[in-house]
Amino acid sequence: MTENTALPVGVTRPGDEAFQDLSVRGINKRFRARPEEFHVVTTTEQVVSLVRDAVRDGKRIAVRSGGHGYENVVGDPAVQVVIDLGEMREVSFDPERGAFAVEPGVRMADLYRTLYEGWGVALPAGDSATVGLGGHVVGGGFGSLSRSEGLAADHLLAVEVVVVDAAGDVRAVVATRDPEDPHHDLWWAHTGGGGGNFGVITRYWFRSPGATGDDPREALPQPPASVLTGTVLFNRESLDRAALRTLVGNFGRWHENNSSPDSPYTSLFSGLVLLGRPREGDPGMGAVVFAHVDATRPDAEKLLSDYVTELTAGLGDFPVVLPTEVLPWLEAKKALAQSQDAEVGRQKVKSAFLRRGYADEQIDTLYDYLDSADHSNDSSLVALQSYGGRINSVAGDATASAQRGSVIQAFFMNTWQDAELDGTNVDWMRRLFRDLYAKSGGVPVPGDEHDGCYINFPDTDMADPEWNTSGVSWESLYYKDNAPRLRAIKAEWDPRGVFRHVLSLGSGN
Repeated sequence: MTENTALPVGVTRPGDEAFQDLSVRGINKRFRARPEEFHVVTTTEQVVSLVRDAVRDGKRIAVRSGGHGYENVVGDPAVQVVIDLGEMREVSFDPERGAFAVEPGVRMADLYRTLYEGWGVALPAGDSATVGLGGHVVGGGFGSLSRSEGLAADHLLAVEVVVVDAAGDVRAVVATRDPEDPHHDLWWAHTGGGGGNFGVITRYWFRSPGATGDDPREALPQPPASVLTGTVLFNRESLDRAALRTLVGNFGRWHENNSSPDSPYTSLFSGLVLLGRPREGDPGMGAVVFAHVDATRPDAEKLLSDYVTELTAGLGDFPVVLPTEVLPWLEAKKALAQSQDAEVGRQKVKSAFLRRGYADEQIDTLYDYLDSADHSNDSSLVALQSYGGRINSVAGDATASAQRGSVIQAFFMNTWQDAELDGTNVDWMRRLFRDLYAKSGGVPVPGDEHDGCYINFPDTDMADPEWNTSGVSWESLYYKDNAPRLRAIKAEWDPRGVFRHVLSLGSGN
């Protein structure tokens, strides 16, 4: 069963035919959800009714849209009722708000196709095809258009949320970007405050802050009609310790120098993917760089060529620079999704924001772990992706997405298949991250070099004093100075703690 398979609408209990399929729907195969009931819903009214019943009966709730949560939130044994929003997939234009109304179960691939083919617009959100919108936007949401257009949350006009008040009354509230809206704080919390904190999101409305008029084609950014793509390959045996220092150093310095909001390079999105050495049958690839540039720019070829030249400087002739290719925008997005969605299995992930590239000693740590054959995973990678640009034109407190000075977003993934190897593989990833950030207590403490972690890649180790010895709370790692305001909004809108999990605001769970 894939993440896009249609499921029967209604209640499913252990023993029912669909229960097993619903149980394993999450992307991380380490976890299975075994609640008393799954409820696959299609309307806001159904969600209100379900939450009301759960509150009345004292049942613990979890919410799922696309199933891409990497930690065991839905599968927590304490959860008794799972509300599955995966069949809420409508995308339409709301003329009254002048905005696109999008339900939380829509997957990214479907959202991009519908918006682009219908109106020629796009939301600058993530690149995985199967991520559901529901939990993605509330964590900020970034992808290949974000350096030129900002985060997905920067285009959020309004959000509909099912909430529970102190008396236990349940209702659906619409909160908007309008500062005069009495529910404005609830809107703000959904621009980076993380999923599962405030209520159940049943609809988003998107309209860019600078949009004018009634034409849907002007309500959101118009992506480039075509994309110039480039790829550079680095074979493992040539990518020794010194060469990795050069490559990762070049990538970091380039992004430090070319990530201001007014840079011509806001039209370029790139990733450096460092690949771990397999236990057996090494295919020979140590790293891959991809780059996408707006092909409609008259200087697109020069921008890409200059970027590749700076990236490969000092590496001799061993990098293999593949021929460039011009693709229609939607096809380019599909290609990114295919590469991002390739890893399937049992996983442990981590994340970090970088204000500067990694220092040589940190690059050495990456080399030691990724080049070693002394591990039990099937695959491992560290992906450094372009950040900054117009993301950083927004003040850190204007939305709940606080990381507005970063230039790189780092994603760490370890994947394996055998459940008996869970402990060994989780430990391997924990040690890599701890040693990489050894000077700051094992975590990327916000400061001159690092800028915390990305809540859309939640990691319970950030709340574990064994692995976070920095003295900086997990909330500060994810939310920085926005954490106190988010805790206050949580207290106001979820005073009974109905919506809680291992990394929910202000909680033990």
